[in-house]
Amino acid sequence: MAETDFDVIVIGSGPGGYVAAIRAAQLGLKTACVESRETLGGTCLNVGCIPSKALLHASELFEEANHGTLAKFGVKLGSVELDLDTMHGEKAKAVKELTGGIAMLFKKNKVEWLKGHAAFTGANSIDVAGKAYTAKNIIIATGSSVTPLPGVEIDNEVVIDSTGALALPKVPKHLVVIGGGVIGLELGSVWRRLGAQVTVVEFLAEILPGMDGEVRKEARKIFKKQGFDIKTSTKVTKVVRNGAGATITIEPSAGGSAETIEADAVLVSIGRRPNTDGLALEKAGVRPDNRGVIEVDHSFRTKVPGIWAIGDVTPGPMLAHKAEDEGIAVAENIAGQTGIVNHDVIPSVVYTHPEIASVGKTEEELKEAGTAVKVGKFPFLANSRAKTNRDTDGFVKVIADARTDRVLGVHIISSLAGTMIAQAAQAMEFGATSEDIAYTCHAHPTHSEALKEAAMAVTGLPIHI
Repeated sequence: MAETDFDVIVIGSGPGGYVAAIRAAQLGLKTACVESRETLGGTCLNVGCIPSKALLHASELFEEANHGTLAKFGVKLGSVELDLDTMHGEKAKAVKELTGGIAMLFKKNKVEWLKGHAAFTGANSIDVAGKAYTAKNIIIATGSSVTPLPGVEIDNEVVIDSTGALALPKVPKHLVVIGGGVIGLELGSVWRRLGAQVTVVEFLAEILPGMDGEVRKEARKIFKKQGFDIKTSTKVTKVVRNGAGATITIEPSAGGSAETIEADAVLVSIGRRPNTDGLALEKAGVRPDNRGVIEVDHSFRTKVPGIWAIGDVTPGPMLAHKAEDEGIAVAENIAGQTGIVNHDVIPSVVYTHPEIASVGKTEEELKEAGTAVKVGKFPFLANSRAKTNRDTDGFVKVIADARTDRVLGVHIISSLAGTMIAQAAQAMEFGATSEDIAYTCHAHPTHSEALKEAAMAVTGLPIHI
């Protein structure tokens, strides 16, 4: 191959892209990263994971103060006032700190930032803002964007997407969320805590598609108790803006009589799709499927030598941490090392309150595959730390192979589920059995004891229930 400008060019600076670029540079490869935003970090840091968690945390604090949660612990306050501008300001500060941190890491590791949109001009060449670049290896890490709802125009004033939902200038009186998945429930939680009436419309028979059945049912009960109006097995057929509000027409998913809902904000949150349009992939010989997904092998190679792909543009869950792990692995593979991601052990978290976290297979998936399983459950109502915190919603569910006792899935609903799931993921990565977890000493009193007890319950011998 003729001499090239770089050893590696990464297209996209989201969690997968910037991590891939940094690791490639650490391994001695001359590396550049293409990003068209004014800041690095992709959707996650700019208008996704990070700002949403900032608002989730702030809205939790407001609800604790405003709804008497603190008062029952003896912390008595006067009148509580919401300053939404300050809340948005703190969110923006967190985003600026983290995106700026990536820029510093690029400088530290000598990763060159190519500013602009990338388009392939050949198998090892791209154009960025009118300038040509070549590389021995090109990594596609362009992430994903909101899936549109046919016939519904997003104006990010009344009819909003997830980006618009992070920047509402005032609390809506009534927010309708189209889609009962992770993003819709998280952002719906923010505005419900701040005072909005929230209605969730989900096409399927239950919220949180893809999660364990018992978790989905329990989560729905908890959200309804919190004040969500959840309409499942329901489809949206029309959204019409009426000045400062909108009229949403719904009907049963299976067909039936239509009805309308009036709202002053409508969040369209029905999923995400890969960002592969506009890359001129055909000029490189890369052919995504009809959903825009790029197929890769176990090492993240596409069918075109020298072109690799990671993150949301590839098959699997669209999760930042999956992309990060793939970013490290693909850089190591390019450098001649062995980079591996175990896609059977990718945790996922819903950052509502309580949080909902899972890793591995659901009970339904295992039964459908014909795998005989043993299941252990333990409720937080019987966990001493949850009891003292008056925070007892949820449970831990451990699913193990009935023959080998190897843990195949763990599912948690708890205020600390996102943190707790890391232990389960690490145990599964090392091939742990339920007995391994059950006989590992856990500190007392902690929420993590519920995982130990659920593992003990797999063999029918928990202590505290």
